[in-house]
Amino acid sequence: MKKFELVDFEGIEGVACPCGSSKRAFMGDANGVASMHVTTIKADSALHYHKKMTEIYYVLEGEGRIELDGESFPLKPGMAVMIKPGCRHRAVGDLKIINVPVPKFDPEDEWFD
Repeated sequence: MKKFELVDFEGIEGVACPCGSSKRAFMGDANGVASMHVTTIKADSALHYHKKMTEIYYVLEGEGRIELDGESFPLKPGMAVMIKPGCRHRAVGDLKIINVPVPKFDPEDEWFD
């Protein structure tokens, strides 16, 4: 069994998500540690939270803001935020981010009020 996995995001199809559109890597059954997503934020993403998952966002392109438990903060390239379980959040604006969910992303752990 290989001790690595190599991906090319250009070959990954984007899927709709509460934030906009996401290309998701390292989603295989054998991996439970983390996944990595390149996400294009739509202008007005949906407020949501996770009960088990922590997310780390790193802004690649664009500008906007992130709402975290009712507070709003500006975002620009080079900024990062760690979103812990239970934090209601959404990004707003014209943004492209890297999202690293820990543990690996689970669509069953997406909750809306």
